[in-house]
Amino acid sequence: MPIKFKSKASGDVIMLGESGKEMLRLLGKCTDDNKGIFSVDQLPAAIMTLKQAIAADKALPLPMEVPMGTKDDADDGVRLYQRALPVLELMERSLQEDTYVTWGV
Repeated sequence: MPIKFKSKASGDVIMLGESGKEMLRLLGKCTDDNKGIFSVDQLPAAIMTLKQAIAADKALPLPMEVPMGTKDDADDGVRLYQRALPVLELMERSLQEDTYVTWGV
């Protein structure tokens, strides 16, 4: 199920399946809710959480190369920091323009 992060300050960020749920869990939101909001007051903490998660993920060693066809389908090779950067940029722009971020399906 896709999850779309929206803001008046920037274009939408769409995340699919577990990637979207992982982002919501990371940001302290319930993954069972179909929609929600990050108020302007909540954005600084969400931004800091994303920055810390990105830094921690970048510090991890790169996974070993696995021959094609042997990878688990859930592991598409895209790391957390790569998925989190667009959401971080959306939140930073929203904070600069003093507007909220919503999410939903």
